[in-house]
Amino acid sequence: MDVKRAGSSLDSLISSFNTRIAELQELVIARNMYPGSSVVDLSAVDAAVKAMELQVQAIKDRLREEIEAIPKAKKLIDASLRQQKILQNMSAHVSSHVPQRMPILNFETAKQEPDRGVREIFSSIPDSHCSMGKEKKGRSPPPLWYITSDELDSLSLYMRGRLTLEKVNAAISDMASYAETNAQLISAPKKKLAENIWEKALELRDIATMEAVKGKHFFLEMDMKGPALKLDNTGKAILTVLRHLGRISETRIGHHRVIILLKPQ
Repeated sequence: MDVKRAGSSLDSLISSFNTRIAELQELVIARNMYPGSSVVDLSAVDAAVKAMELQVQAIKDRLREEIEAIPKAKKLIDASLRQQKILQNMSAHVSSHVPQRMPILNFETAKQEPDRGVREIFSSIPDSHCSMGKEKKGRSPPPLWYITSDELDSLSLYMRGRLTLEKVNAAISDMASYAETNAQLISAPKKKLAENIWEKALELRDIATMEAVKGKHFFLEMDMKGPALKLDNTGKAILTVLRHLGRISETRIGHHRVIILLKPQ
């Protein structure tokens, strides 16, 4: 019985060897059929597979990042919607003639009041609509009391000439910018100003102490250098219109013609 089992196992082993030898023979035949490209083709396939694996991994990483960013995006959208409501509420109370341009200061003291542009907008809002009409500390910003189309139409054709509402209100913005620049020059310490600007600051301080100007926002005729208000015929016509409508008054101090900004009555 044991001899039969041993014989059977030997036959099975021989059969396995024969099968393996046949497989090796087939592999040899296959390799001999393409001797020059078999290894290269297999290497190319392997490289292509690895590249695809890297791409799939990169896609998975990107998807994971996008999924993680979704909560942050939702919070940002919510914050944007809240900000939009705030801006819409502000826009409902701001004058319809607020210009596209904001005045830009051209000297170092501008950094002392980075929020001036915002305060200029609020200065044109009636006190009944906004409690920010006055600052808690320091001076108030220059007034931006734009004229209306009714006010412009009320003028005689001779006085109005070719002036438009946009031109006049743009000039009002320029005047506020001039006045703000002068106010900052007056309050700026000497170490913040260049020598030539310091001389003008001293001259402005002397003018600001005069009774007709004290406590008011003003600019000089020589400040009228644009972009909307210039010392030309159009600029002089705009000053005449604004003086008639109670937006400005004028006085002469020394050799300077001083224009004072006023709140309309």
